Amino acid sequence: MTPSVTAVIVAAGSSTRMGIPKQFLPLNGRPLIAYTLAAFEQCAAIDAIVVVARKEDHDRVWEIARIGDITKLSTIVVGGRTRGESVRNGVDKCKTDYVAIHDGARPLVTPTLIERVVRAAVQHGAATAAVHTKDTVKIADQNGMVLSTPDRTTLWNVQTPQVFSKDLYERAWQYASTRGRDVTDDCQLIEAIGQPVKLVEGCYTNIKVTTPEDVPFAEELLK
Repeated sequence: MTPSVTAVIVAAGSSTRMGIPKQFLPLNGRPLIAYTLAAFEQCAAIDAIVVVARKEDHDRVWEIARIGDITKLSTIVVGGRTRGESVRNGVDKCKTDYVAIHDGARPLVTPTLIERVVRAAVQHGAATAAVHTKDTVKIADQNGMVLSTPDRTTLWNVQTPQVFSKDLYERAWQYASTRGRDVTDDCQLIEAIGQPVKLVEGCYTNIKVTTPEDVPFAEELLK
């Protein structure tokens, strides 16, 4: 049987640096999140979509989905105090074998990349998109003095989607919550219980729109 997969798109930030929530930034005339939703809608490996958003943004997200003919959107849930809690709120609504967690502010993800990460997760239990680090990285002390230079060939920049067996994610979340841990990367939850995570070669264009400088770059890539 083909395992079922729900995408959990995290779009609950307020993005004060941008002036408006970055998930609604106009990119070539369309809201940023419209591109993100479209990629998961077009991916055959995804059965349903759950969006995590601020309560005041729910109607707006539903309208964007309606205009974009996003038929897989099943529900929108309110975010938590932290990103980890927001993801958890979304996963709680998933009824599938696997969950594909994705940053709503990564509009250039492709259906092909999503499918490749899903396939790897089905094989290994956990997988994430990632790209090789291009720059030399330094490890420094609190005073900014270099301590060491790790081998660049072993370093990766992790992206999303990150796809996990739902049962595995639940077990990892319980482990973290009983120890009061919060994470910025969902793979950390899985790593903490000793489960390997498969890295899947991603795309350097799969950027996260974080600062105003990212907007024109994303628009050019989308063209």
